[in-house]
Amino acid sequence: MKLVVVSAGLSVPSSTRLLADRLAAATSARAPAAEVRVVELRELAVEIAHHFTNGFAGPSLAAAIEAVTGADGLIVVTPVFSASYSGLFKSFFDVIEPDALAGKPVLIAATGGTARHSLVLEHALRPLFAYLHAVVVPTGVYAASEDWGAEGLDGRIERAAGELARLMTGLAASAAPAADQAAEPDVVPFEQQLAALRPTG
Repeated sequence: MKLVVVSAGLSVPSSTRLLADRLAAATSARAPAAEVRVVELRELAVEIAHHFTNGFAGPSLAAAIEAVTGADGLIVVTPVFSASYSGLFKSFFDVIEPDALAGKPVLIAATGGTARHSLVLEHALRPLFAYLHAVVVPTGVYAASEDWGAEGLDGRIERAAGELARLMTGLAASAAPAADQAAEPDVVPFEQQLAALRPTG
């Protein structure tokens, strides 16, 4: 399985990347077979801008798009700007084909300076990925400055990671090869079972 983390943090170090790493660690602990890849959007800013002007993705942007669209699960984390996701975050998902994320499990998360912006998860991020037909896990994770080291953040991270891991492993199981499915025991209709119990002659 492939777990891809999209981080839109701009600084180094970044609280957005820190939250992304903690979510990835918690998810991969529940899905040990998952291969984790991190996409740092600040490194792709120039190629994203060029894509809007010439319609072509540069090599790094193309690789990031391929990783995101080929993932079995996504963790997306953005800083809050003007009570919404960042422009860089939105621009990246604007260059992805609208149906490329259909049915893909996504964990949404955001960071901000104050808890007052926590509704960005429900008012901006969840509608965006619903529009893209992704399957957004019930628990979103918002981390304000005062949340780091405080009680409650760890619990939200663990709960959201568990929800994403269950979706990813469930989809992986449903995509098992046909040969594996054929190995399952046949289901005998009740009528046949009953007929076999009736005395003959």
